[in-house]
Amino acid sequence: MVNSQMSGVLPASKSCAGCGGNITDRFLLFSMERYWHTRCLKCSCCQAQLGDIGTTCYSKGGMILCRSDYIRLFGHSGACSACSQSIPASEMVMRAQGNVYHLKCFSCVTCRNRLMPGDRFHYVNGTIFCEHDRPGAALLNSHLPIQSSSVLADQKVC
Repeated sequence: MVNSQMSGVLPASKSCAGCGGNITDRFLLFSMERYWHTRCLKCSCCQAQLGDIGTTCYSKGGMILCRSDYIRLFGHSGACSACSQSIPASEMVMRAQGNVYHLKCFSCVTCRNRLMPGDRFHYVNGTIFCEHDRPGAALLNSHLPIQSSSVLADQKVC
C-alpha cells in the first residue's frame, strides 16, 4: 500500500476502487494496482481504515484484510502448519492453538488418522495426537472437541 500526495499540478482524475468516485483529496492510497480514498480502503472484517493502521494490507479470496484479521483467518503465513503448502481461500480448514491446517493434514502424528470436527485431540509441543495415542499424562495439553472453520471466497467470514 502506498500513500501518495497529490501535487500542485492538476493530475489526471483518478477513480476510487472502493466507492467509484473521483479522488480529489490531498492524499490517496494505491493498493492492489488500484487507487483508493483513504476512507475507502477498509478491512473486509473489522472495517478498519487500512491507511490509518499501517502501511500493509493483505488480499485473499476477494477480501482486503488488515494484518490481524489475515493472521486470524489464514495463520501467520497463509500456509498449512503441517505441510507448509498454501491454503486456498475457498478451502475448509482446521485450527488449533493459533495454527491453521488443511483438513487432510489435521491428523494424529502417531497413527496418521485424520481428526474430524468433534474428535478429542491433544496438542503437545506443536504436535497433534488423537485421544488413543496421547502421550503420558504429565505432558498433556488436552483440548475439547475441535471445530472446523470455512473460509470461502466472497463470503464474509468475520
